[in-house]
Amino acid sequence: MSEDIKFDVKIKYEKEVVCMYLKGFLDAHTASELENAIQSTISEGKYKILMNFEQLDYISSAGLGVFMSFIEEIRNKNGDIKMSNMSDKVFSVFDLLGFPMLFDIDKDEEICLQKFYENKIKE
Repeated sequence: MSEDIKFDVKIKYEKEVVCMYLKGFLDAHTASELENAIQSTISEGKYKILMNFEQLDYISSAGLGVFMSFIEEIRNKNGDIKMSNMSDKVFSVFDLLGFPMLFDIDKDEEICLQKFYENKIKE
């Protein structure tokens, strides 16, 4: 049964924002897949990343660590990681560790996209 549990990242480009759709279980065994996706995006010179958690069933501290390992570099390049569509279960893990104070987390992907576009107007 555990072979059926996996993690996947789908990527969609929405103007200058890279949208990553996370699915499955993000833990110590699968965190490297997300690290690779983010590193690849940064290597392309893209620093505005939206993480959609709608299909993410589970996240561990190792998964949370992936976001922490990239956020400073991304913000230093005038980018950001915004997060959307978290289930209550996944949000509670983020909330427990104080992530809502560090990251912009919204219920809906469109709100996050709009915030990226509003920030561009202000720049």
